Amino acid sequence: MEQFEQFFICPHCGENISVLLDLSVANQEYIEDCEVCCHPIAIRYEVGDDGKVVFEEDRG
Repeated sequence: MEQFEQFFICPHCGENISVLLDLSVANQEYIEDCEVCCHPIAIRYEVGDDGKVVFEEDRG
């Protein structure tokens, strides 16, 4: 299982946080709570055939 650490700004509190993405799953969508403010964040990512990761986050 290959993992990738993705850094981003929480859409609720503005803090810089990170999540570990499992790159063995080509497309994934889930809700994860911010580690700082505990508000839900909708996480979506897709791994292309070239290995490039397209990542999106939004208020959950």
